[in-house]
Order: sequence, then structure tokens, then C-alpha cells
Amino acid sequence: MSTAPQLVVHRDKELMAQAAAARLITKIVDAQASRGSASVVLTGGRNGNGLLAALAAAPARDAIDWARLDLWWGDERFLPEGDPERNITQAREALLDAVPLDPKRVHAMPASDGPHGTDVDAAAAAYAEELAAAADPTNHGPVPTFDVLMLGVGPDTHVASLFPELPAVRETERTVVGVHGAPKPPPTRVTLTLPAIRAAREVWLLAAGEDKAEAAEIALSGAGEIQSPAAGAYGRTRTLWLLDKAAASQLPRELYPAASA
Repeated sequence: MSTAPQLVVHRDKELMAQAAAARLITKIVDAQASRGSASVVLTGGRNGNGLLAALAAAPARDAIDWARLDLWWGDERFLPEGDPERNITQAREALLDAVPLDPKRVHAMPASDGPHGTDVDAAAAAYAEELAAAADPTNHGPVPTFDVLMLGVGPDTHVASLFPELPAVRETERTVVGVHGAPKPPPTRVTLTLPAIRAAREVWLLAAGEDKAEAAEIALSGAGEIQSPAAGAYGRTRTLWLLDKAAASQLPRELYPAASA
């Protein structure tokens, strides 16, 4: 069952990144206090990386027990290990190399020079198996119940590598699929599907900048998920849209309270 989206609008993208980082620290610390560990799905792109950089700079980051944190990815560009365009490469630079994570709990999606070679569908199936192995009987299906799953919203309303009208956004069974012919380079990618995304306790959608305003308006106006994948991304207990004023500029004012200063 979908949860109605909540909106938080910030003055600019820098403030949005800092506030989202503070919110994420609190969520991770709370999950570790109540369950012993936390599980977060990261997103790439400018907003995802901006949040990670803000987290790296936040004094409160040391409140997190980094050794008891599982990190997953919502999607990945199917490129060689270490390629600067890969989400994990960018995440390492922004944050991961600066904090004492347990390497076994950093679940990178396979690279195109990994054990599956250039077979993106085999790589996707392997990641689905890794997710299933981390799930337990209290979880909702073959993925862990992520505490927070973050998604950047593209100008075309895509989230992860689920693009409007393409086969991946129509997937209802598998949790991870290979993407062929993505409209945004590189064309070959690995992505979580909507069923995997909806297993998360909380889904946070990040949108900043004028180029995201139309996408936010479409996704929040009742569009269907095949045409607007962002509209189909929601969490079990909470769906949170984190925007800056520019990205919220086309939304009806009654949808959100005054922007934070």
C-alpha cells in the first residue's frame, strides 16, 4: 500500500543537502539503537552526491556506528570497476573512504569487468541474489527492509534507472534488472525495480534545481508510474520528497508548508 508523499522544501540545494544529511544521520542512529544495525540505499547524481558530501562534513556523522551500517545502491552504471561515472566511485570520493565502514557491508552493484563480464542481466541477477541472502523472515519478500532508500528524480521523472515507458519500470516480480538502451548515457545499467524500492520503510526522493520542477509537478499530480516512475516510488511507512524552492516552483502551494530558511 502506498504512503501519501510528504514534502519538505528548502531554500536552496546546499541547505537541502545539509538538512537531508542531518535527517539521515538521525534515522541511521535511531535504527541502530532499536535494531542494532541500519540499512540504507544510496543514490548517485548531483543531489545524491551532494547529500553524501554534506554528511561527510557534518560533525554529527560520528554519532553513526559505521561498522553496523549496510549500504546498497538503487542503480549503477554498468561500467568497469573504478570508472569515475560509477555511482560507487563517486560515493567513495564524497564520503565512503572517509568513514570506518565494514567492507563486507558495502554492497556495490557489479561492474562490467567483474565476474559476470559484460552480461548485465547476469550481473542484475547476482545482485538480486545478494539482496535475497540479506533478507530475513521478518522482511517483506526477497530484499531486506531498508531503513531509508534514497532516489534522485530526473528531469524526465526517472528514478534509479527506471525510465518512463521502458521495460524495467513495468517489472512486477524481479527485484533487480539489467537496463538496455537507457535514454541517458551510459545505455547499459543495473537497477532496483519498483517492488524492491517499495520494500523500504522510508523512500526519500531528492529534487533540486529548475530542471526538476516539471518532473516534480508531474510525479506529484497523480501521474501513472509507467509514464512517471517517480510517482511509483513510495515507502512502507513514509514517502518523503526533499526539494529546493526551484524544484518546487511548479507545485501547488497547498502541497507543502513554507520553505525552510
